[in-house]
Amino acid sequence: MAVHRGKFRRARAKRPDVRAGKTPVAPTIRPRESYPSLRSWTMSRIRSKNTKPEVAVRKAAHALGLRFRLHGDDLPGKPDLVFRRWRTILFVHGCFWHQHHCERARLPKTNGDYWTKKLQRNAQRDKATLGLLRRSGWRCAVVWECQTKDPARLNRILQRLFDMSNT
Repeated sequence: MAVHRGKFRRARAKRPDVRAGKTPVAPTIRPRESYPSLRSWTMSRIRSKNTKPEVAVRKAAHALGLRFRLHGDDLPGKPDLVFRRWRTILFVHGCFWHQHHCERARLPKTNGDYWTKKLQRNAQRDKATLGLLRRSGWRCAVVWECQTKDPARLNRILQRLFDMSNT
């Protein structure tokens, strides 16, 4: 789909003109057989945006009346949710990928050295990004994947973060 920028320079997808005989082209998805290994195929299915935990946080925040922008491209680390009114940033981290201290963050049994180094680099990058954002005057918070499983807990986290005790 073509993308155009409107008056406020926010990218927006252009709707296909079906009347002109132009049919929308779906993105091609490579068949599983074309990958060199099952691991490669599995890793290719992992998304960085619009994950289930992220969508759960977005729904909860929106239900509380909070308005936000997604994936702040102009900020370091591309935070998942940006609440400019409150100068607050929210990252939604997967427990495995960002090494939370819960049962979801177990290391794989194969290729342990690779995974240890990779996940430590992720954690170091997260720490550096949070520090940079805080020095820039942003309030930063992290919601972990395991915290999004319980909607009541997620609501409490968001209410505490935005001081919504009367809600």
